[in-house]
Amino acid sequence: MSTTVDQSRRRFLKQSTLAGGGLVVGIPLVGLSNAAHASEAQALAPNAILQVTPTNEVHFYLPRSEMGQGVHTGLSTLIAEELDVSPANISVHLSGANDEFANPEFGMQITGGSTSIKGHFLPLRQLAANARLVIRQAAAKQLKQPLDAIQTQDGKIFIHGKAFPYGEFVDIATALDFPEDAALKPASEFKYIGKYNQRLDAMAKSTGTAEFGLDVDFEGLHKAALKQPPVYGGSVKSFDDSSAKNMPGVKAIVAIHNGVAVVAEHYYQAKNALAKVEVQWQLPETLGAFSTHSLDANNGMGLFENALKEEGDNGHDEGDAKAIQQANKVISAQYWAPYLAHATMEPMNCTVKIENGKVDVWVGSQSPGMAKNIAALFADVSKDDVTVHSTYLGGGFGRRSASDFVAQATAIAKASNLPVQLVWSREDDTQHDLYRPAALAKFDIGLNKDGTITDWHVKRVGPNIMPYMIDETVDAMAPGFMPNAMVDWLSKRGYGLFDGWVVDPSSIEGLFEDYDSPNKQVSHVTIDPGLPMGFWRSVGHSYSGFFKESMMDEVAVALKQDAVEYRLKHLKQNPRLANVLKQAASQAGWGKPLASGHFHGVATHMSFGSFVAQVAEVSIESNDIKVHKVTCVIDCGTAVNPNVVKAQMEGGIIYGLTAALHGEITLKDGAVEQSNFHDYPMLRMNESPEFEVVIINSNESPAGVGEPGLPPIAAAVANAVYAASGKRLRSLPLKLA
Repeated sequence: MSTTVDQSRRRFLKQSTLAGGGLVVGIPLVGLSNAAHASEAQALAPNAILQVTPTNEVHFYLPRSEMGQGVHTGLSTLIAEELDVSPANISVHLSGANDEFANPEFGMQITGGSTSIKGHFLPLRQLAANARLVIRQAAAKQLKQPLDAIQTQDGKIFIHGKAFPYGEFVDIATALDFPEDAALKPASEFKYIGKYNQRLDAMAKSTGTAEFGLDVDFEGLHKAALKQPPVYGGSVKSFDDSSAKNMPGVKAIVAIHNGVAVVAEHYYQAKNALAKVEVQWQLPETLGAFSTHSLDANNGMGLFENALKEEGDNGHDEGDAKAIQQANKVISAQYWAPYLAHATMEPMNCTVKIENGKVDVWVGSQSPGMAKNIAALFADVSKDDVTVHSTYLGGGFGRRSASDFVAQATAIAKASNLPVQLVWSREDDTQHDLYRPAALAKFDIGLNKDGTITDWHVKRVGPNIMPYMIDETVDAMAPGFMPNAMVDWLSKRGYGLFDGWVVDPSSIEGLFEDYDSPNKQVSHVTIDPGLPMGFWRSVGHSYSGFFKESMMDEVAVALKQDAVEYRLKHLKQNPRLANVLKQAASQAGWGKPLASGHFHGVATHMSFGSFVAQVAEVSIESNDIKVHKVTCVIDCGTAVNPNVVKAQMEGGIIYGLTAALHGEITLKDGAVEQSNFHDYPMLRMNESPEFEVVIINSNESPAGVGEPGLPPIAAAVANAVYAASGKRLRSLPLKLA
């Protein structure tokens, strides 16, 4: 039986020609108005998402950003499936900023939240199915044959043993009414979905032809290096450039809103000159007084500890909050996770050219629309006068959803009157990040006489992300006619929402949802010294997975029950999570003898619509934690590209192990102490474990895979460390000495 998708909240944009001619179709990915007429389509052609040319070329304009997660291949596979062409025969192009390419999950053009496949699974398939149908209709008309007789395969029309390329019929197809509800293939007929594993961007990345932000170059482009205040929120009080302005290659030295930049012919020249510029800073008082290692009760950890005494704001209330007073037993524990940096392999960079009132921006961004709006704001031009040229991203992890570096590059280009490429050093990248929030959580778990959980209480203390992201979010969603003053006013009002009015969902996500309990209460206390926060791979789940799964393990140990069986006892209402847990335990040989000195730890977590269980095999040598193997089972619904799913599980685990074993950002007098990989290390190859990834076969709708592999791993390792040593590690990074 075929499947169709309701088009009531979508419209097909156009059917016309681009360069090369042919059938051009576009689909806004969130609901807008009815379809544009063909006579209007030529002007709208740059917004098109799919093109089939008379020469039988298929062009797909990627609505999401490619940062290694495989969306380049995944979304092309969806098009290929319903258009009936090989993914390898689709030419994929990176799209710039375009409101028509808004993410269905967010209503704006952004890549994040593990939503790319989930949000586009039906819209892109429907687009391609409709395109295939109109080509069949055109073929039927031209060949004077009934539609049912027209078959397709690999980009060709087949009838009576003869084959014709799609391209022969696209001219007629453009004159036909474009269908909106062509039947979609049932899963039983999938040719590529769930089967295609060849990365479409592998050749370009292997040969160096894939363009990343740092690859952008053109005649007259200058390099910029920027000195930023040591404490976030600081500004330039004064600067002395007398020793730098006459150095070789230097073209300009300018002050912008949050730093002093040197513009030179080459980056090395800019960096050398920047070192000679002396800057006096105006620093913020609150963050400037904050030190993470302070022993003062009103500073550092003392701030977080004191906040646990506060009642907090209600984040979730289910059942009877007072029932815990009648519990047979209450087990309590608290856990800590530090601030973390993103440490993308490609540091932040952006190229800006301002000429004749027009602004061109070259950037690898998770939010091209935000980048466009920020560039317009700092160049003082209309958003319509800004063009964003998207590049590949050398890692995103949420960091490139922000556009602070775009603002800086634009400000430097405007102040210097030169086209510039701003490149952050690794030190800039580490010390001026938008960080993963630090968090402290206290659990109180109420049990009945047989050890069943009856009460699940948790209080989370720490800063929120949304207040730091809302300025850009409001600006990105504001219509072009709205004055900047009104946008600023809305941003400030939005910030205030999270100051005692609304609990940021990302602050408490993953703390309470997974396990059965009739009574659940989650509260939140905001503590924010002023360090800027940002989305970090898996967001709140990145610490809640460690907190929750460590707590669950502690309860099982206290009751002398098997960690897997105890979890299963509380997953009656979460059968998919129970299933991956059973599969992971079986696959890893849970309960069976291991090599001498090796121990297992287990953790599960549900995030971004996916269900993951992991078993870590760990040993301890001279207080060093060694992770030998990780068995990971995921149920992500339909796995569009299984090898991509496996790669994302492995990448998520490695990123999570980096945080679990090494990751920690500390501050002294408001300044980040770490600066590069020597003091903010990544997991090295000799530390990387063996992986066994199992994907549950499912026809459920696809869910996220870019992030769900990360949340369970720290707890799985910590629980294995407890099994090995008897020491319960409740703080990250995990250290035995």
